[in-house]
Amino acid sequence: MTAYLLAIDQGTTSSRAIVFQRDGVSLSIAQQEFPQYFPNDGWVEHDPEDIWQSSLAVSRQALKGAGIDASELAGIGITNQRETTLVWDRATGKPLYRAIVWQDRRTASVCEQLRSQNKEALVVERTGLLIDPYFSATKISWILDHVEGARERAERGELAFGTVDSWLLWQLTGGRAHRTDATNASRTALFNIHRQEWDPDLLALFRVPASLLPEVMDSAADFGTSEAPLLGASVPICGMAGDQQAALIGQACFRLGMAKSTYGTGCFLILNTGDEVVRSENRLLSTVGYRLAGKTTYAMEGSIFMAGATIQWLRDGLGLIESAGQTLDYAKAVGAVNPVYLVPAFTGLGAPYWDPHARGAILGLTRDSGIAEIATAGLQSVCYQTKDLVRAIQNDGALLGELRVDGGMVVNDWLVQFLSDVLNVAVDRPRVTETTALGAAYLAGLQAGVYQGLDEIFELWNCGQRFLPSMEPGLREQLYAGWLDAVERVRRTH
Repeated sequence: MTAYLLAIDQGTTSSRAIVFQRDGVSLSIAQQEFPQYFPNDGWVEHDPEDIWQSSLAVSRQALKGAGIDASELAGIGITNQRETTLVWDRATGKPLYRAIVWQDRRTASVCEQLRSQNKEALVVERTGLLIDPYFSATKISWILDHVEGARERAERGELAFGTVDSWLLWQLTGGRAHRTDATNASRTALFNIHRQEWDPDLLALFRVPASLLPEVMDSAADFGTSEAPLLGASVPICGMAGDQQAALIGQACFRLGMAKSTYGTGCFLILNTGDEVVRSENRLLSTVGYRLAGKTTYAMEGSIFMAGATIQWLRDGLGLIESAGQTLDYAKAVGAVNPVYLVPAFTGLGAPYWDPHARGAILGLTRDSGIAEIATAGLQSVCYQTKDLVRAIQNDGALLGELRVDGGMVVNDWLVQFLSDVLNVAVDRPRVTETTALGAAYLAGLQAGVYQGLDEIFELWNCGQRFLPSMEPGLREQLYAGWLDAVERVRRTH
């Protein structure tokens, strides 16, 4: 009998649910966008109810589309936008404030103050992260400080904190389970990745009461069981990972030195470093890749805040394109040699710059420049930012021989070819590009006994297309030098 797995993939701009067969083939996909809120410069928020209701709606749609009943599911896997922070009332389940999204920069001054007090070394040593508004710790503290009575209620144990995975789990289980997994915990800046536990010194530093925190589990574990009325039957929730780690698993990067890069709202490159926490000298992050059967596999990560979100801005913010697909025709017309550079620092720059004050700019415009050049520059910015990450990885002494890519943007052949050219490495696009959701399904399947181990999953990965670099070295260097100059100009404006 076929074992079906439901993956809930709760992202930054939309929620998706996919029903997978055991062989990794998707039977049904449902997706729903939800509103983004930008109440102040650099602030990004979501309505927690939108996150939950959209996730529930797509789960029901995916089951209906697959023509199966929830009782036929072996398990549910959850993957989620990471670092996004929610605090809610344990008694009522009501959020105290909107979800503060990972892109949000409101705590930049708090982070600067902590860095000026020489606190970053402690955070790096314990968590593998930097002090930055990106991570959950300062967001939690901001909610406790800005919602009336919140800090006192937290001290009394009345409130719960969670990243999006914990919020969905709480809703699915009717408030019976307050848990997270090691990958999501590792993105809060409160979790000691060496000891695999919440760190008392970091809780004190960021002023976060321990009573708020969820229980940390393996990435494949018994997280709880869904309430029967929600999906039509009670289903075990047995896989959980932050979206980028889920993609690492979905891409079967289980061996030392294997790397994947996901192109969704942002772009995230993760390199498997095995049993060892590799400390970057180039401002990349050390993080938990996954934790299975109590054994932690570590990873090195570079984070780019704006990838698909840049194309979304060209569409919704400027109205230059009607759909993301249009960028392919524009890029083919313009070609790789484009004098226009778009630096998408709308919410600051991520790795390796970590500059929360940088803001976006379009440079190199002339009277000849038009929509085609700007749209192409948007695509190229994603590749140049990936080059920044790869260069940092190489400077740390790691070797990147090839790269597995996934996410919504990689359906664009021009973009993937330009990426291969700029990086000067082979880029592999898998047959199944929904690797984030697939990773969550694999985790659920491991716990449910659908798969016996990672070797079985490794064999399921199939390359759909391999892109090989064909650009002249001189041109590659020239184009990238133009990008570095554009970034430097943006960073000089503040």
